[in-house]
Order: sequence, then structure tokens, then C-alpha cells
Amino acid sequence: MPLNTRLRLIPLLLCWMSGTAIAAGLPPLLVSPDLVPEAKRTARPAPLPPAARTPKPGAASAASPKVAPAADAVSPAPGSPAQARVSVTQPVPALALPAGSTSVKALRIVGARTIELVAEGEAELQRDDTILTADRVTYREPTDEALAEGNVELRQGDDTIVGPKATLVIGQSTGSFESPVYQLSRQRQPNLSGEESRIVAGSGKADELRLEGENQYRLKNATWTTCEASNPDWYIKARELELDYDREVGTAHGGSIVFMDTPIFWMPWAEFPLTGQRQSGLLPPTFGSSNKTGVDLTAPYYWNIAPNYDATIAPRIMGRRGLQLGGEFRYMADDYRGTVQTEWMGKDRESGERRTLASVQHQQRITPSLYGAIDYNSVSDDAYFEDLSSRVGVASQVNLLRQGQLVYHGSSWWTASLLAQSYQTLSPDPDSRNISPYRRLPQLKVSGARPDLPAGLVADFDSELVRFAHEDADLNKDEGTRFVVYPQLSLPLAGAAWFFTPKVGVHYSRYDLDRSPLTPNGREAITRSLPIMSADTGLFFERDTFIFGGQYLQTLEPRLYYLRVPSRDQKDIPLFDASRFDVGFAQMFAENRFSGTDRIGDANDLTAAVTTRLIDAESGVERLRAMLGQRYYFSDQEVYLYSADELRDAGRGTELLAGLGGRISKEFSVSSYVQYNTETTRTDRVNASVRYQPDYAKVLNLSYRYAPNLRIAENLVGLEDVDVSGQWPLGRGWYGVGRVTHSLLDDRVTEAIGGLEYDGGCWVFRVAMHRFAIERDDVSKAIYVQLELNDLAGIGSNPLSLITRSVPGYGKINDSSADRVFGFD
Repeated sequence: MPLNTRLRLIPLLLCWMSGTAIAAGLPPLLVSPDLVPEAKRTARPAPLPPAARTPKPGAASAASPKVAPAADAVSPAPGSPAQARVSVTQPVPALALPAGSTSVKALRIVGARTIELVAEGEAELQRDDTILTADRVTYREPTDEALAEGNVELRQGDDTIVGPKATLVIGQSTGSFESPVYQLSRQRQPNLSGEESRIVAGSGKADELRLEGENQYRLKNATWTTCEASNPDWYIKARELELDYDREVGTAHGGSIVFMDTPIFWMPWAEFPLTGQRQSGLLPPTFGSSNKTGVDLTAPYYWNIAPNYDATIAPRIMGRRGLQLGGEFRYMADDYRGTVQTEWMGKDRESGERRTLASVQHQQRITPSLYGAIDYNSVSDDAYFEDLSSRVGVASQVNLLRQGQLVYHGSSWWTASLLAQSYQTLSPDPDSRNISPYRRLPQLKVSGARPDLPAGLVADFDSELVRFAHEDADLNKDEGTRFVVYPQLSLPLAGAAWFFTPKVGVHYSRYDLDRSPLTPNGREAITRSLPIMSADTGLFFERDTFIFGGQYLQTLEPRLYYLRVPSRDQKDIPLFDASRFDVGFAQMFAENRFSGTDRIGDANDLTAAVTTRLIDAESGVERLRAMLGQRYYFSDQEVYLYSADELRDAGRGTELLAGLGGRISKEFSVSSYVQYNTETTRTDRVNASVRYQPDYAKVLNLSYRYAPNLRIAENLVGLEDVDVSGQWPLGRGWYGVGRVTHSLLDDRVTEAIGGLEYDGGCWVFRVAMHRFAIERDDVSKAIYVQLELNDLAGIGSNPLSLITRSVPGYGKINDSSADRVFGFD
């Protein structure tokens, strides 16, 4: 070949070999936001610079120092304002795009910037946080329209849509995808105090997806689920699906819930939460069964009236009793909040009666210093909760509170309150009538404290004026007015390792009584004045110690408390609100062994106690606490409540209390309390429990309670029972949970719960059986079955609150929002 011919071929060969390098070395083509029509620009924040993103292997990006594989040279269209065919030997530094600018990158780009650009080969179009990639992207600048073909992927923040073909108007966030697979993620804000926000991702596929503006999607023949797996265990399937991420609501038309490839719930139209937040619509039905109601089905509807108002309407069908309508209305504002709940049954097929419930709770800040509250509860009959509830905490209710209250904060040192209070007392057993508490109609209290008196003195003041009334006043209950004034003065003294607090006060009471027929000759005017003196002192010792292979801070805290209250004859004073406190470490350092003010216990006694703690030197966790206390009586007690057996004699009657508790290791924690009577040489009370909890959702509890002299009002009931509960993984996603409480005194099981849970990753199945007996011959049984689809809803009857309350240390096996009808579980 002639030399001159070879010389002419060399430039052509170099151009052919360096075509890819030329395209790879060029910076992305930029479209200024000034050239994009105003209505088509986005308001999204500018993204990270291209250098901060991970480029695809081989992409022709200015930020990539690599050379892409073979590619054709860029051919600018005639009339293009800038020629792209420029050789660049060094990569161009990556710069952040100006807000609203559009970047186009590819292995091959042809066209005119102001008319149409065609990018082929790993094409990428970027504007702010919107990134569109495909095998081929055609961008028409005058209309801000992009046509993407082949392996199309649209990313906007954490959202991703993938499909074979898409047409998009970038600035307006409109367009369509063919046969897309999508994942849309949003942050779920906490619903409850202490709950953390988290990301909720909804994903699925469809025949067609239309973008109808930012955060608005419409899909044909589509699915939606929060499962992360490519083959999800459950999903919503709908003929038409609307996803509104502004309202965080999805709407399904002609849809169904599919679980394990089986439709389990058909819904011609339904709205559902996209991020677990509330919205109007039908909630999944709850169903269960008990021996009191039969088959029990509730189909609630939730109405999200406004951000601070909502309502739930819950029709309930019970196989044995009929139809019940229930409803709850909740409201909240800056100065008030409240809940109204009602239930109505026109005719109970079992009793033949109409049955109703009403409940109102309202709290309001009337002025910056004045607060008000109303708490009103009512049912139509005594057996309402026993017949219609399957939970022991509800079924065992006896006194339903009805009260209104005003509280006024006069200043930083005094407060006044006005209270009107009564009860509805239920007696489900007609042969054993429950006695209603006294009504307060009304009660006025004024209290204050001044810790800033001269010489370090502290003054406290309590006063009360209350009128007591009773529904049995014509039979056997006294009524009357009580006036109480109790001024106190103390001198707290303290140092780094000690404290000493002497205190004196005078308790004055006056009663103006209306006697019942049982006490016609009782005094109608009674006054009582009692000086009360006490001295409380203690020391604090600390030392470093090594025990059980670790370093701890050990404390030793001895304490002495002397109390002197003279005896007064109080037998003529009615018992309006008095009861006897259980003896415990807190009560051993209290001024009165009785609650209320109808009885002021006489005292001339000294309490000595010592506490020692082991505190982990590294974590500061209290690993162990041991307490020992004893009360010494220098005078015989004379004031009692119901029986003289309560009294203690001087020199002989002493209570010895011991307690031991703490997390003694990573897995074990213990809690125990023993009360021993040295006069009778018998144990009056034992509470002991041990917990083994090696990990989350692994817990075993064993507890024992013994109180042979336990009283409820005037009745000696006694108590001795053993309680076993726990939660434990059984393998392959299954967990067992249960509790059994056995009364050793009555030799019977008073409550039993047994259940199974299965964690399917994005769904949980629970089944639980509950048996409880308020009386020996009155047993209630219920069964709960629930399928909970994470961040969507729970289908069935939810046993979660029952299990959580019954099994200490229970760990919820999923992080979903629990379905609620009335309140959160």
C-alpha cells in the first residue's frame, strides 16, 4: 500500500478506536432550567453531585475515570448550538447540578438540545432527585417529555419503578409505565408516645401504572403489599388501584386480599393505609367466640373526620344474643380532648332486655390556671360486662365511676379543687349484693406548700370540706359533712451522707352527721384534734466491691423513723372512705396506717430499716437490692378499722419485713417480699417471683402470692395462688405463649391462657384461648383468632392486649401497627 494512503488511514483508525473514549470523556449534556417551561419544572431539592453516586459499570459519565466499551461517536444535529464532538483526554470534574437543570448521559447521544435528544446505551436522564435510566431515552425539551425504552428504571428518592417502556413529563411527574414493578417508600410517623418513626415500603406490579402528579399513582390490574419478598405471602389485588401518598391512602376497586395465593377477603371498594396512618374506611372485621356470646362478629367502620376528630362505628353480631351497635367519637384541640363511647342492643335474645353502655371522658384547660375533667360511665344492667365481655379485666368491674372535677392552681405554692363523685355499683349475683362507695356531693380541697420559710423550715397545709351521701341512707348508712384542716411544719436537714427531718402537725376534723336507722342514738356532731410528730433520719455509705466476677458499687443505707400520734376514741365516726393499708416498706414510713381521714391510727413506734444495693460500675444498672425492716411498738394500739385483731401490743407485736429483688444476671431477675409477725410467729404475706429472659420473645415467669389475712372491705377473703406464664419460640417461626393461675386456697384454676403465634415475616398469625372464673360456678371462655398483615390491618379478634397484660416480659414478634376498634391495643 502506498505510504500516502496509509497516512490517510491512520486518522480514521484513531477516530474509530477512540469513539468510546470521546463519549466517555465528555461531560453530561445540560439543559438549563431557564429553557424548561415554567409549568414543567420541579421543586425537588438538588441531588448529590454525580461523583457521590455509584455509576453503572461502563456508563459514559464525566465522573467516571473508566473508559466504556465500544461506542459510536456523538453526532450533533445540524444547527445544534453546541457541538458534542470534542476530544477530552482527562475526566471533567463532577459538579452538582443547578436546581431544575436536566442532565442527559449515555454511550451515544444524537439530536439538538433545544429540540430533541436521543440517548442510547446505558442512557440516564437526571433532574434534581429524579433519575430515569433505560437502554434508550428520547428527551423532547419543548414539552419536557421523555420516552424511555428497554430496561426502564425511574428513581425518585427511595421510590423505584421498573418496566419495559415509559412515557414521562419530568417536571409535572406525569406519564405512564407499561407492565411495571414498583416499590414506593414513605416514613411512618409514630402514633403512640414512645414509638419510633420508621420506613414503610409498599410494592407490587401492574399491567399499567399512570403517574398523575407528584405522589399520585393509578394502576390497572395491580397488586400492593408491604412484604419485601419477590413472591409475597399476602397482597391486595385490584382491578384499579389508586395510591395517594399526599393523604397516605390507597383505594382499591374490585379488589381482594390474597393470602398464600388464596383470596380471603373480597372488597368491591376499600381504602387502606399506605404507611399505617389513619384514614376513613371499613376496617377488617373482628370475630371470635365465647360461651357467653356465641359466635361474635364485628364489622367496624372508621371515619377520619378531621386531623383532630375521628369516629368508629362498630356493628356487632353475637350468635346467642343478637345485634349490637357500638360507636366511639374522639376529639382533641389545644385546650381540650375527650372520648365518647356508646353501645346499644335493642333486645338481648338471652335476657329479653334492652342493653346499653355509655362512657364519656373529657379534659379541658379552661384558663391557664383552671383545669376541668368529666369521667362518666354507665351500663343498663348489673350483668352487662359479664355477659358481653370476654376479658376478665372488664367482666370483673363492679364500680363505674361518675365524676366531674375542677382544679385551680392559685400560684406556685397552693392548689384548690372541687369534685363531685358517685358510682354505679354492679351486683351480677343477686344473692351477693355489692355495697356502693359513698358519693362526694361535693368535695372542696385546698392544699399548699412553702419550702422557702426562714431557717430552712418547710410548711405544708391540707384542708377538705366534703359532703358524703349514700343510696342506703334509709337503711344502714350514715351520711354527713366532714371538715378537715391539717397544718404541718418540718425542718429538713441533710448532708452528703445523711439526712434528718423532724416534723410536727395538728390534724383537726369536724363531723356533722345524719344518722341512719341503725345508729339513731349516735353523736351527730364530732370533733377530733390530734397532734402528730415524727422524725426521719438516715445514712448513706458506699464502697467499691468485686463480686460474681464483676466490679460493683455497694451501698448501705440504714434508716430510722419515729412516729408519735396519741390515741382518740373514734368509734362513733362513720367509715366514709377509710381502709387499711397493706403493710409494706412504703407504709412503714407513713404517718397513718389507714387511708382517708376517718381513722387516724395511734402510734408510738419506731421503724428501723436497712437497704443495700449492688450497682454495676460500668453500666450503672442496679443489679440487686436487699431490704430489711422492723417496727417496734412502745405503746398498745387502740384504734382499729373492722376488728381488734388488727391491733399490736407494746413490746411484743412487731412486723418484720424483708425484700430481695433485682436483675441478678443477664437472664435472671427476682422480686420477693415477706412480712412476718413476731407476735404470732406466722408469716402474714409473701410475694415472690422469678423471671428467666435470655432474649427478646423468650421469657418464663413463676410467681407465688400468699396473704391469709387479706381483706376486701369488711370481708376476710385470704389469698394463696401460684402463677406460671411465658413466651417461647417453638421453631420455624412459631411461638408459644400462655399463663395459668391456680388458687391453692380454693384448689381451682382461676385464669388460664394458651396461645400460638407465627411470624411470617410480613404477617403474623395468632390464636389464643382464655378461660377465667370470677366465681367458682361462673366460668367464661373465649377464643381469639387473628391474622395481622403488617402495616395494613388485623383480620379476626386481637388477643394482643390480653397476652401483653397477662405475660410479664412478653415481646411482640412483629413491628406492625395493631388494628384497633376502640383505642389502641
